[in-house]
Amino acid sequence: MNWIGILVGFLAFTVLGGVWFAVLFPKAYNRSLGRDPDAKPEPSPLFFAGPALTCLVITITSAILMDAENIAGYGNALLFGLTVGAGYLAANTVNIAINPNFPRPLLYAAISGGYNILGSLIVSLILQAFGGR
Repeated sequence: MNWIGILVGFLAFTVLGGVWFAVLFPKAYNRSLGRDPDAKPEPSPLFFAGPALTCLVITITSAILMDAENIAGYGNALLFGLTVGAGYLAANTVNIAINPNFPRPLLYAAISGGYNILGSLIVSLILQAFGGR
């Protein structure tokens, strides 16, 4: 595993989250949660550290799995990223969203699931670029 690639992938995934939820889809994301579209989140250590920590865990896990499965080449890295992004991350997001506490579960799943799929694709490509076979 290439730790520089893991660091770059983690940073890219984390920055994507900030752009995705704060710049591209803040109003739709708020609506999916039943909030006023212009609501601003309460800044807290958990608000900043929690998503970053999960991005780090996902990036390290992807690196371990790509290494264990001998993923080689950008095409295979994209297939891996799509499989993890859609098959695990987005599918689990839908499962979480369909509980009764989400007023718009499909909107939430589309926004958060889309972020997870794109993030997984980016991480997989970065990992391939830095440590691929």
